[in-house]
Amino acid sequence: MKQIILGTAGHIDHGKTSLIKALTGINTDRLKEEQVRGITIELGFAHFDLPSGQRLGVVDVPGHEKFVKNMVAGATGIDLVALVIAADEGIMPQTREHMEICTLLGIRYGVVAMTKIDMVDEEWLALVQEEIEQFTRGTFLEDAPIVPVSAATGQGLVELTQILDRICADIPARTSSGLFRLPVDRVFSMKGFGTVITGTLVSGKVTVGERVMLYPSGVTSKVRGLQVHNQSVESAEAGMRTAINFQGLDKSGVNRGDVIALPDTLVPSYMIDVSLHYLSSNPRVLKNRTRVRFHAGTSEITGVVILLDREELAPGEHVKAQLRLDTPVTLIKDDRYVLRSYSPVRTVGGGQVLNPIPPKHKRNKPDIIARLTTLADAPPEQVVAQHIQDAGFGACSFNDLLIMANLPEKQLDRVLQTMMTQKTAIQIDREKKRYIHQSTLLDLQQAVRLQLSTYHQKHPLKSGMPKEELKSRLPSSVDIKLFMLVLQQMGKTEAITVEEDIVRLSAHRVALGVDQRALRENILNAYAKGGLTPPYFKDLCQEWNTPVDQARQVLALLVDEGLMLKIKEDLYYHHQPIAELKQKLIAYLTTHEEISTPQFKDMTGASRKFVIPLIEFFDGIQLTIRIGDMRKLRKRPT
Repeated sequence: MKQIILGTAGHIDHGKTSLIKALTGINTDRLKEEQVRGITIELGFAHFDLPSGQRLGVVDVPGHEKFVKNMVAGATGIDLVALVIAADEGIMPQTREHMEICTLLGIRYGVVAMTKIDMVDEEWLALVQEEIEQFTRGTFLEDAPIVPVSAATGQGLVELTQILDRICADIPARTSSGLFRLPVDRVFSMKGFGTVITGTLVSGKVTVGERVMLYPSGVTSKVRGLQVHNQSVESAEAGMRTAINFQGLDKSGVNRGDVIALPDTLVPSYMIDVSLHYLSSNPRVLKNRTRVRFHAGTSEITGVVILLDREELAPGEHVKAQLRLDTPVTLIKDDRYVLRSYSPVRTVGGGQVLNPIPPKHKRNKPDIIARLTTLADAPPEQVVAQHIQDAGFGACSFNDLLIMANLPEKQLDRVLQTMMTQKTAIQIDREKKRYIHQSTLLDLQQAVRLQLSTYHQKHPLKSGMPKEELKSRLPSSVDIKLFMLVLQQMGKTEAITVEEDIVRLSAHRVALGVDQRALRENILNAYAKGGLTPPYFKDLCQEWNTPVDQARQVLALLVDEGLMLKIKEDLYYHHQPIAELKQKLIAYLTTHEEISTPQFKDMTGASRKFVIPLIEFFDGIQLTIRIGDMRKLRKRPT
């Protein structure tokens, strides 16, 4: 059976609560203060069965202007509205404001209940009905039935019930797919049960025993029990008024406006991109950075409106904007919201969420408006592609795309598979399901080419650039998986060559000039002659009257080629004497098993300033190991 929620709307004292009691037998004014004062302050809840057997959940909202924020919270998740207008008063201020709120929240189904008809005569009743018809013209209630009723006498209640039944038959069933989300509208403790949270389950499904998370705090808990219409159930689906009993969750840590969902499925954000309709009933323009009250789900948060393409917004205009909030919210694309002015408080506008987790936008950038227009109007495939492209080198995860595109998992997976087949999207992390756009990969390849080209120009005698250095020169958002992917892709096309830890453009070749070739031979001869007591490089450069920086390039090339060895800073050896010393050391340790530093000094015939770096070099290449004052072979030769 479909899960349908009816919400009330209308001015204070127009008989909303009395009407619901007459229909359901339930007094939704549960607070003592409400009963004493005779007005609804908090949300009230009821349910009843229609003639077809359809069970209708009911949310009764307060009508007083001071409690409109509670009304907005109650209107979240309702499928149809009963706009209650008292026959003795007609259209009043909160009638208009509630109507605007219902329109902004995207409610499409409803009925007008003209109450207190027992208090007026037929002539007056006809005048009020005509006023209502004019009031609803051009709204979602233009063709809605207007039903005269009296909670006191019962007149019209049967007809209203039948009309609600017919409307419910036309309301499409909600799908249980999608992310499980329940905005909290009430939290309390029950002796023997612990913390209980209630709300309208707006999407997805939850089951007893599941672990869930409270957003935005991130606190996790286990579902201990579920109730729908005061009956225990094993699971609850979208459209149900649901009470959840939690295990080990402190009531003080939960507030109206929080959202219950599965762990790590939602992302709290201080900013949201929106389409904004500024109501034509507003008396003045809305200026950039105006402070407002933001209502979404069951939350009320203060923040500022950032007009991205203008300084002010005239009544009746529609724009794309960014809202920057004082505390984070957890929303998904297409969620509805309402804006109310900060002071004096009144409803000024609202619309739909375009991106629930956007970056901070700069103003007066046409490309940003164009991208937001795509998010608002384009088909799902383009929306997904836009988000992946906007993510740049940081990539876009599957979980983020679920809330940014508001698609069921299977549909999103199909879209991504098609994009990968077409090479529009590239998966860079199979485990975390992260994607980049083809244009992003091309941009990164160009950045790699530029860095390598610059490096080769600066270091023409080096075979290439160390991988670590190359990654450090790319944007910080390029992680190691994306870095290795771009090297692999460029290697396949032979744009670059990767040799162990060195990367170079494939066209790069080390080419020595005449002077450099001569210098190369001089360096090799000088160090070969020096044997195990080599000269210092700076001294050689001074002797040859050669600039140190130029000579170091040739020396670095010889080190890369393996003809010279760098033992420590500014201490280099020709490879041949080191190779011979290595064999002597192995032979000695094979026979004697260990060697002291003085014994090694005797073997080399060198002074202590050379001996210590040499023996530490052999430790460093894992040939020997120091144990106390002695060295031994790490591995005995076989």
